Amino acid sequence: MIENILLGIGVVVLFFYFLYASLIKKKNRLQESVSGIDVQLQKRYDLIPNLMNMAAKYMEHEKSMMEEITRLRSQAMDFKFMDNPDKKIELENLLSTKMQEFKLSAENYPDMKSNQTMLQAMESLSSVEEHIAAARRFYNANVTDLKNAVEIFPSSMMAKIMGIKADMPYFEADEAAQKAINAKNFFK
Repeated sequence: MIENILLGIGVVVLFFYFLYASLIKKKNRLQESVSGIDVQLQKRYDLIPNLMNMAAKYMEHEKSMMEEITRLRSQAMDFKFMDNPDKKIELENLLSTKMQEFKLSAENYPDMKSNQTMLQAMESLSSVEEHIAAARRFYNANVTDLKNAVEIFPSSMMAKIMGIKADMPYFEADEAAQKAINAKNFFK
């Protein structure tokens, strides 16, 4: 009889421990994915000044776009994801849109397109953008995991006790990024 009670208590304790451990793992995976995005964004931040300096030699007519990209880069670097995720996502979406416009505008400059250094920089940018997209998918999957765990019983009880909230936003494309870019605007 006492053995059954102890066994029952042990099962309950193990159950709550596994719920606790599962929530901690999900929370830590989400933080890891935020760090992954930050690493990829830093690569883009590091690449942008070099790209803008090289392009400035060729793209005199695109000065306002390059200044806008530089401004957005500076603003985005000032925001930490965990401090203000909504603002960080908004700035990153704007920067992504402007970088896409920049890549399309570069098509107007054959001398720039034939410059080997510029070609390598543009390839690096494309690679970094692909890594950012993958990091965003990883982050969004972890947001979903944590949201599910925090909202679905019985782990929702444990999350409430532990004070774990699923208040991180998804990394979604903003309205401008969702619209198709009209390439005609960039070809003269």
